[in-house]
Amino acid sequence: MSTAPADTRYDQAAIEADQTVPMIHIWRDFAGTPEQLFRAHTDPELFARWIGPEHTSAEILEWDPTDNGKWRFAGGGEGEERFYFRGSFHTVRPDKIVQTFTWEAMPDGVALETVTFEDLGDGRTRLHATSLCESFEDRDAWLRSGMEVGVNDGYAAIDRLLADGTL
Repeated sequence: MSTAPADTRYDQAAIEADQTVPMIHIWRDFAGTPEQLFRAHTDPELFARWIGPEHTSAEILEWDPTDNGKWRFAGGGEGEERFYFRGSFHTVRPDKIVQTFTWEAMPDGVALETVTFEDLGDGRTRLHATSLCESFEDRDAWLRSGMEVGVNDGYAAIDRLLADGTL
């Protein structure tokens, strides 16, 4: 499925495997504007406050959210090994971000990610993220990895940033 049903609301992330291509779809609605969600994804200080599972932190090492810009961050919990992620921004617009995503422990596994922000007209915004993996095996490994914990924890952190007026 590439589009969410118009009458469906996503207070928790809906994560689905595309059956035709090695892609993951994520939908999530937020009580905020597209501009606020765009800021959460492009401001390095805000991004570090929400990305990943609860009880982990992110350190931004490089961040240039412009067309052709690069990014890199380290994430992990206290006393745990750090994990490094990197990519390139290809398109950065208020309604859409297109970037690559690589976990440095698996440098050959590059995904193409697209995030869109749709104004639902009721003070809420729908985020739709896609990750196009290199193979069905890579996609299925992501789905088995427990990624839903990081996705839901991170999006709950965005909810808190919206509620407390940070965003």
